[in-house]
Amino acid sequence: MPAPTDAEYFELGDFTLQSGSTLRGARLAYKTYGALNDDKSNVIVYPTWYSGWHTDNEWLIGDDKALNPNDWFIIAPNMLGNGLSSSPSNTPPPYDRARFPAVTFYVQVEAQYRLVTEKFGVSRIALVTGWSMGAGQTYQWAVSHPEMVERAAPFCGSSITSPHNKVFLESLEFALKADAAYADGDYTPEALPIKGLRAFARVYSGWGYSQAFYWEEEWRALGFTSFDDFLYGFWENFFRDGRDPNNLLAMLRTWHAGDVGNTPGFDGDTEKALRSIVCPLLAMPAEKDLYFPPEDEQWATQFIANGEVRVIPGIWGHFAGGGANDVDTAFIDAGIRDLLSKPGAVASD
Repeated sequence: MPAPTDAEYFELGDFTLQSGSTLRGARLAYKTYGALNDDKSNVIVYPTWYSGWHTDNEWLIGDDKALNPNDWFIIAPNMLGNGLSSSPSNTPPPYDRARFPAVTFYVQVEAQYRLVTEKFGVSRIALVTGWSMGAGQTYQWAVSHPEMVERAAPFCGSSITSPHNKVFLESLEFALKADAAYADGDYTPEALPIKGLRAFARVYSGWGYSQAFYWEEEWRALGFTSFDDFLYGFWENFFRDGRDPNNLLAMLRTWHAGDVGNTPGFDGDTEKALRSIVCPLLAMPAEKDLYFPPEDEQWATQFIANGEVRVIPGIWGHFAGGGANDVDTAFIDAGIRDLLSKPGAVASD
């Protein structure tokens, strides 16, 4: 599908990254749902995920959901690199295309912090939540701004990218760049590296869902009529429909470098960063997620004073968090609803 056109934009201006590079005229795309109440106490921040746009978050928002826009003011910021916010595909030289600098989770959250505080004047956030890379940003919010975040609910994601996860990410990068049409990132819209994108999609297809999902042909529940129909109609179609290759690689670099320990003040100490989280945090990993298995979140949560893990049962793997099936969506929604019903907490000034 084409990229959505209903985003609003917050001007970041000259925005300096952790690497020292400065994106001049940087912009953060976002969408809001609901209305901000008088005391600005009903804010939920819901960041996007790998290759997703704000519209891809809407499956968890609704009158029948915990994220009810009648009650909450939900801000869905688009990640830098996703094609709507400042990205390789829309940034002028010298940081255009493959020259777009690395953006860490810390930087993603600092851009969102400026949006929340400068645009909306918000000083407390009732909840930060997100799927996949959105979960990584959720952890980062809780570490970067414990004075603001009252509750956190990361699902199907992690506070640090594991070595096995990095193997997957590097497989994607090498598959895409192996296409001669990639041309070191200087391809044209008329000559995209289609072979590379197809290989990229096939690598992804082996990781996004579980082995049991394929054994039981659960792809039929998504409307596909054969194994090949699913590989072409779901995976290839997704990555060839409006996703720019350089944008995919920019977001991949953010994911690859994920580690809350790299937050300034923690000197790479991930455990110390996790111990700094004071708000109640409910992690919801999926039972058969090949990127972010439950044991990774159980490891992280032992360092979080008010941390809890609830495993999403079932065979949908990582895409238990994608809104594709009602059972897993109901589990996630129930967890968020339960968390919102309990008192939140922030670090004392």
